[in-house]
Amino acid sequence: MIKNIHKILIANRGEIALRIIKTAKKLGIRTVAVYSEIDQDSLHVKQADESYCIGKVELSDTYLNISKVIDIALEAKCDAVHPGYGFLAENPLFVEACVDAGIIFIGPSANVMRIMGNKIEARDFVKKIKVPITEGISGPKEILIKTAHTIGFPVLLKAAAGGGGKGMRIVTSDLDLEEAIESTARQAKAYFGDETVYIEKFIPDPRHIEVQILGDHHGNLIHLFERECSIQRRYQKIIEESPSPTLTPEVRLSICQAAQKIGKAIGYSNAGTIEFLVDQELNFYFLEMNTRIQVEHPVTEMVTGIDIVEEQIFIASGNELRLKQENIGQKGHSIECRIYAEDPSNHFQPSPGLMTLYKEPEMIGIRIDTGISEISEIKSSFDPMISKLIVWDNDREQATRKMEEALSGYFIHGIKTNISYLLSLLKHPAFKSNSISTSFCDQHTPDLISTIQKEKEEIPSHLPVIAYLIWTLSGNLKASQQPSAEKNVWERIGFWRNRMNLKLQFEKSELQVVIPSYSKNQYVLEFQDNKFIAISRLNSNYKVDFTIGGQHYAAWLSEDKSANAFISISGHTFDIKRTDILPETFSAGDFEHQGGDHRHINSPMPGKVIKINVGEGQPVKKGQLLMIIEAMKMENQILSPADARISKINVALGERVEVSIPLIILEDIA
Repeated sequence: MIKNIHKILIANRGEIALRIIKTAKKLGIRTVAVYSEIDQDSLHVKQADESYCIGKVELSDTYLNISKVIDIALEAKCDAVHPGYGFLAENPLFVEACVDAGIIFIGPSANVMRIMGNKIEARDFVKKIKVPITEGISGPKEILIKTAHTIGFPVLLKAAAGGGGKGMRIVTSDLDLEEAIESTARQAKAYFGDETVYIEKFIPDPRHIEVQILGDHHGNLIHLFERECSIQRRYQKIIEESPSPTLTPEVRLSICQAAQKIGKAIGYSNAGTIEFLVDQELNFYFLEMNTRIQVEHPVTEMVTGIDIVEEQIFIASGNELRLKQENIGQKGHSIECRIYAEDPSNHFQPSPGLMTLYKEPEMIGIRIDTGISEISEIKSSFDPMISKLIVWDNDREQATRKMEEALSGYFIHGIKTNISYLLSLLKHPAFKSNSISTSFCDQHTPDLISTIQKEKEEIPSHLPVIAYLIWTLSGNLKASQQPSAEKNVWERIGFWRNRMNLKLQFEKSELQVVIPSYSKNQYVLEFQDNKFIAISRLNSNYKVDFTIGGQHYAAWLSEDKSANAFISISGHTFDIKRTDILPETFSAGDFEHQGGDHRHINSPMPGKVIKINVGEGQPVKKGQLLMIIEAMKMENQILSPADARISKINVALGERVEVSIPLIILEDIA
């Protein structure tokens, strides 16, 4: 029975907001969404029972604004607030504001959050109850710089109030320490409102294991077993699974009991996660505690059958735990892949922008947690995660195969994603044999990228080209791209000539294709000294099924406003464009690639200027740090491409910038 809670304000956005809405609806509880102006068309806004605009763009004015959230909760007559993860989820001031307003906070107490949410205090607490931890140093920047060598380099620099890998980095020598501390403190201040950082000993090639716990207000606390989260990039998890394929039954019991010991000692209530590092000898060390629900909670739900959000609400309403430890087990195996808008071939650089196609896999035994359901814009103001793809099967091998199949059926166009990277990773022998660690991506990414490219090059170029031509000749171009006298008279003429002669930009090369004839279902094409006869079986807005020589192929296609088309076929996506059709619009980047001034330094994506490291007239060296742009929860360093002099700086500290406007203009040094 859920008593006292009839309406919940969700102080979050995206997939976690929708996840909470789903359980609330199941329980008959009304939901209230908050949103910034750029989020007004988001799915969580539409699916909540009520929605309130909380501000424009800046996080400090919207999702991090405690007083606004509380005011809306009171105005909407909410009984409780669910913080999700991120934003205000681990802010004790927010907990206290809820309590002062007479609103139930669905999470732990402010006091527990202060201790366990602060990584330094949590380490001190855990050390006192004799749970193993790694060596560490805390204190002002001067102390960290002066004493870091005492635990030996390399060291790990972390935000005391942080989580999700934000700002965390390895420092290999004292020469890099000061700049790293400043950068980590800056990110910590921006994301968590606390610039305190600390140092701990770096353990090479560890496993990352975390234990899900649930506690109530009556002293009862249980665990829901463990998750393995060792596959990470930039210290942020991208693949999680449960059970851990690493732990022996004895170590599993010990690590889960250690998590319970920590939770009981601190008097923890609601859902939380105790994270550990496990070395190559299966010794484990306390890493941190997350005093909230985790991004990766679905894999635990899949193997235990327990709705963790439901238990959170049940506990927050004052009930005793209804679950008994002896009745909880792990059944089968679950894997979660986080789908990100990012480019793995470019150091996982975030890739915001407008999708041209969004198509989820359709399979039994999978779950997709996402904040979108159709073509959407991935905005640079937020984390680049698009969705979480979760599968379940009887064992790890079968779950891996199911995930591979699901990823192969997930199509997103118009932006870069990590789907091909995840698919290649799952097929890697080291993953299949569980020879993994938190450094897996650092060690194997170059090979994975190379493998992806090689596989793509092995796909005969005529397949995506023919798929595209069937699609475009069947009238699937956007209305704005249809031939007209103003755009290209030769295109208009081509449709009644006996032979069409088309020029295409395919990937980085130019192709010429002759089409002697085509009808509704049959296409004859000649290019690269070959003749192909393609039979179209199905041709829709986004999909083309066709055969060549009796062999069946399927492709997913889309295009943007500039007539750049994307074709997914045989597990890879190709770029193609008909050069005989004028695009609707041109971007500044189009001109730069045609010989623009390379000394105009632009931002890699829309963002906010958080540091300017140079002044006008100053000489700079190639590779020197010029500026830092914050976008999609990461810092993007803008480096000088050559030895030069700063001619002009076009932006100011704190200013939001777009990719089309030069940040800095360089000039040659005489």
